Amino acid sequence: MTSETKSARSFLTHLQAGGRATFTTEELSKGLGRSLVASRAALRRLRAAGEVASPLRGFHTVVPPEYRALGSLPADQFVPDLMAHLGEPYYATLLTAAAFHGASHQVPQLFQVMLARRRRNIQCGSVRVEFLSRSDMAATPLVPRNTNRGVLLVASAAATALEVVGYSGRSGGLDNVATILGELAEEIDEDELRAEIERAPKAWAQRLGYLAEHVGAGDLARVVEQQLHDKETFWVALEPSLETGGMPGDQRWKVAVNTTLEPDL
Repeated sequence: MTSETKSARSFLTHLQAGGRATFTTEELSKGLGRSLVASRAALRRLRAAGEVASPLRGFHTVVPPEYRALGSLPADQFVPDLMAHLGEPYYATLLTAAAFHGASHQVPQLFQVMLARRRRNIQCGSVRVEFLSRSDMAATPLVPRNTNRGVLLVASAAATALEVVGYSGRSGGLDNVATILGELAEEIDEDELRAEIERAPKAWAQRLGYLAEHVGAGDLARVVEQQLHDKETFWVALEPSLETGGMPGDQRWKVAVNTTLEPDL
């Protein structure tokens, strides 16, 4: 073992003793008193040993023994630090947010993060982070959720309800979206939902109302209907990726029912 590797391991121990699990190449270089070239060489050896993972160039995480098989810290434990490193506002969204609100009967295979602009997805060991973008994401109501390494920002239940509808293709399809809404309904704050409906495309709200009614979430459907009452709406497809010709329509929501729903309730 080289002296750089020994020093790097000491750096990791000191880092964790201070309650941290992420660091940059520059921090390691400064901590070791070594050049960036020497620090990167030490990092390569630690990555090969499974002790360090690098979700993004220049940004690294310590990988404790319990996560070695995963090849990375879980995403919820490094995403807040990564976003702070990048200087980008963020929040956990879609299936990830639904799970934090207790509305997911399946473990999401992706950790989904909303940003204001597009960013390439991350694969780190077995951990996958999917980035989505929404230009008005700064207005999304958020709730903090404690993780083993700090606090993660998560879209509110109301925002999650509309986003899983609006991004149904990224949320496991409409059957899964309907299942989530049935489980999420009681967690939704009505005032927050009204504000989110004002901000979201009307088609999202129309589909949300139809799906809420379909899964028996009558209070949720009522709030959507009240908020859409004075707005001009047009017919929309329940499943945007499918044709609507000859399909039955739901007059209450102006939704062309062009697919059969089979939620897991």
